[in-house]
Amino acid sequence: MTGFLRRRAITSLLPLVAVLLGVFFLARLTGDPANLYLPVSATPEQRQQFIEQNGLDDSVWAQMGDYLWGILHLDFGESLRTGESAATMALRAFPATLQLAFSTMLIAVVGAVIIGSWAAYRPNSIADRISSFLSMTAASVPDFWFAIIGVWIFAVGLGWLPTSGVTGGMASWVLPVATLVIRPLGVLTQVVRGAMVSALSAPYVRLARSKGAGDLRVVTHHALRNAAAPALTVAGDLMVGLVNGAVVVETIFGWPGIGKLMIDSILGRDFAVLQACVLLTAVSIFVLNILIDIGYALLDARVREKVSA
Repeated sequence: MTGFLRRRAITSLLPLVAVLLGVFFLARLTGDPANLYLPVSATPEQRQQFIEQNGLDDSVWAQMGDYLWGILHLDFGESLRTGESAATMALRAFPATLQLAFSTMLIAVVGAVIIGSWAAYRPNSIADRISSFLSMTAASVPDFWFAIIGVWIFAVGLGWLPTSGVTGGMASWVLPVATLVIRPLGVLTQVVRGAMVSALSAPYVRLARSKGAGDLRVVTHHALRNAAAPALTVAGDLMVGLVNGAVVVETIFGWPGIGKLMIDSILGRDFAVLQACVLLTAVSIFVLNILIDIGYALLDARVREKVSA
């Protein structure tokens, strides 16, 4: 296992460096921060002072060197907007994104296991056809469309839920979680249903039935256990997508996560905060992928042998 983790860390190092360099150069394409933070009436002297104070007078290569050197020392610089440490701002926002992502995946996994197993137990039935149609629809429609429709109906039209923010208690969670859970629920339901159909027709399931095992035990103890491996892989990929791609939903609902902080940093040309957010997200995705591989190895003995080698 140690060798596997070491190999994964080495293979992930190059993409991580590429992400760091990519965000450094792309961030600077958003424009000159001096044009945003200084008034139109600012004198050339004031402009030059601002540029020098924030290290923008150095060449791009010098700035990149300072950036990489700071990363090695866990120093990500300070925010141009607030003067606060960029790392502190990113770390403060990240738990909100994780809470939203984990809550979404928990509901999606539980719902997909129930619906997918139920549909697979009666393949080609009306219930199976309905669940397949709804899950494919849910997997195909973009999150932002559900978000806009949800706000229009339940927040603006009916007034049942807040439009944005987190000050409304549990009600503030309903629309963001409901919006994010629809696509993972649809995708996972399709995966669980397909895996369960194959598992329920396997010889070991027929053997369990011949020994008198009941339907519930066959589904939960025999078929579902063997169908869990492909579902885990897809669930892990979806979880990575939620951590990395909840930017639009967080922006629509004003959720104080790292996605919204990224958008605010791009609009505010706050290079240090944007770079810290991207690095934190990239590292978290790397860790999640490692955990997915370990979980898959625990479920599949063939994979476990390769990992242990």
